[in-house]
Amino acid sequence: MSQQSVPTPSVATEIWGQADVQESLAARDFGRLCHLVRVRSDLRQSDMAQITGLSQAFLSMLESGVRKLTNIDRIVQLLDGLDVPSELTGPMLRTPATQRPSRFHIA
Repeated sequence: MSQQSVPTPSVATEIWGQADVQESLAARDFGRLCHLVRVRSDLRQSDMAQITGLSQAFLSMLESGVRKLTNIDRIVQLLDGLDVPSELTGPMLRTPATQRPSRFHIA
Protein backbone atom coordinates (compact mmCIF):
# COMPACT_ATOMS: atom_id res chain seq x y z
CA MET A 1 0.00 0.00 0.00
CA SER A 2 1.21 3.48 -0.77
CA GLN A 3 1.11 6.08 1.92
CA GLN A 4 -0.92 9.16 1.02
CA SER A 5 0.84 12.41 1.82
CA VAL A 6 -1.14 15.13 3.48
CA PRO A 7 -0.88 18.40 1.54
CA THR A 8 0.77 21.28 3.36
CA PRO A 9 -1.82 23.98 4.14
CA SER A 10 -1.31 27.18 2.20
CA VAL A 11 -2.78 30.62 1.75
CA ALA A 12 -4.71 31.29 -1.45
CA THR A 13 -2.61 33.75 -3.47
CA GLU A 14 -5.63 35.79 -4.61
CA ILE A 15 -6.17 36.84 -0.97
CA TRP A 16 -3.45 39.49 -1.23
CA GLY A 17 -5.34 41.44 -3.91
CA GLN A 18 -8.42 41.93 -1.72
CA ALA A 19 -8.93 45.45 -0.38
CA ASP A 20 -9.87 44.51 3.20
CA VAL A 21 -6.85 42.21 3.50
CA GLN A 22 -4.57 45.00 2.26
CA GLU A 23 -6.26 47.45 4.67
CA SER A 24 -5.62 45.06 7.58
CA LEU A 25 -1.96 44.86 6.62
CA ALA A 26 -1.64 48.63 6.25
CA ALA A 27 -3.26 49.16 9.67
CA ARG A 28 -1.09 46.38 11.19
CA ASP A 29 -4.31 44.75 12.40
CA PHE A 30 -2.85 41.26 12.49
CA GLY A 31 -5.84 39.69 14.24
CA ARG A 32 -8.18 40.78 11.46
CA LEU A 33 -5.58 39.82 8.87
CA CYS A 34 -5.29 36.30 10.29
CA HIS A 35 -9.05 35.87 10.38
CA LEU A 36 -9.56 37.09 6.80
CA VAL A 37 -6.71 34.99 5.43
CA ARG A 38 -7.77 31.90 7.34
CA VAL A 39 -11.44 32.03 6.37
CA ARG A 40 -10.84 32.92 2.73
CA SER A 41 -8.17 30.25 2.34
CA ASP A 42 -10.41 27.66 4.03
CA LEU A 43 -7.83 27.03 6.75
CA ARG A 44 -8.25 26.04 10.38
CA GLN A 45 -6.35 27.81 13.15
CA SER A 46 -4.24 24.68 13.48
CA ASP A 47 -3.33 25.02 9.78
CA MET A 48 -2.35 28.64 10.39
CA ALA A 49 -0.25 27.53 13.35
CA GLN A 50 1.50 24.96 11.18
CA ILE A 51 2.42 27.41 8.43
CA THR A 52 3.36 30.34 10.69
CA GLY A 53 4.97 28.55 13.63
CA LEU A 54 2.79 30.54 16.04
CA SER A 55 0.66 28.52 18.44
CA GLN A 56 -3.00 27.88 17.72
CA ALA A 57 -3.86 29.33 21.14
CA PHE A 58 -1.98 32.55 20.37
CA LEU A 59 -3.63 32.83 16.93
CA SER A 60 -7.05 32.34 18.54
CA MET A 61 -6.38 35.15 21.04
CA LEU A 62 -5.00 37.33 18.23
CA GLU A 63 -8.11 36.85 16.09
CA SER A 64 -10.45 37.50 19.01
CA GLY A 65 -8.61 40.68 20.01
CA VAL A 66 -7.49 39.33 23.40
CA ARG A 67 -3.84 39.58 22.30
CA LYS A 68 -2.02 42.01 20.02
CA LEU A 69 0.98 41.20 17.89
CA THR A 70 3.66 43.79 18.67
CA ASN A 71 6.89 41.79 18.76
CA ILE A 72 8.74 42.47 15.50
CA ASP A 73 10.19 38.94 15.35
CA ARG A 74 6.71 37.42 15.65
CA ILE A 75 5.34 39.86 13.07
CA VAL A 76 8.05 38.80 10.62
CA GLN A 77 7.36 35.15 11.49
CA LEU A 78 3.65 35.60 10.75
CA LEU A 79 4.21 37.48 7.48
CA ASP A 80 6.83 34.98 6.30
CA GLY A 81 4.65 32.01 7.20
CA LEU A 82 1.67 33.46 5.35
CA ASP A 83 4.00 34.31 2.45
CA VAL A 84 2.67 37.86 2.27
CA PRO A 85 4.03 39.59 -0.85
CA SER A 86 6.82 41.99 0.11
CA GLU A 87 5.13 44.71 -1.97
CA LEU A 88 2.42 44.78 0.71
CA THR A 89 4.71 44.74 3.75
CA GLY A 90 7.86 46.52 2.71
CA PRO A 91 11.31 44.96 2.98
CA MET A 92 11.78 45.88 6.66
CA LEU A 93 9.09 43.43 7.74
CA ARG A 94 10.37 40.45 5.81
CA THR A 95 13.17 37.95 6.22
CA PRO A 96 15.24 37.58 3.04
CA ALA A 97 14.25 34.34 1.30
CA THR A 98 17.80 33.02 1.64
CA GLN A 99 17.50 33.22 5.45
CA ARG A 100 14.05 31.64 5.79
CA PRO A 101 13.88 28.11 7.13
CA SER A 102 12.43 25.64 4.68
CA ARG A 103 8.88 24.51 5.44
CA PHE A 104 9.49 21.25 3.64
CA HIS A 105 11.49 18.43 5.12
CA ILE A 106 12.84 15.66 2.97
CA ALA A 107 12.86 12.33 4.72
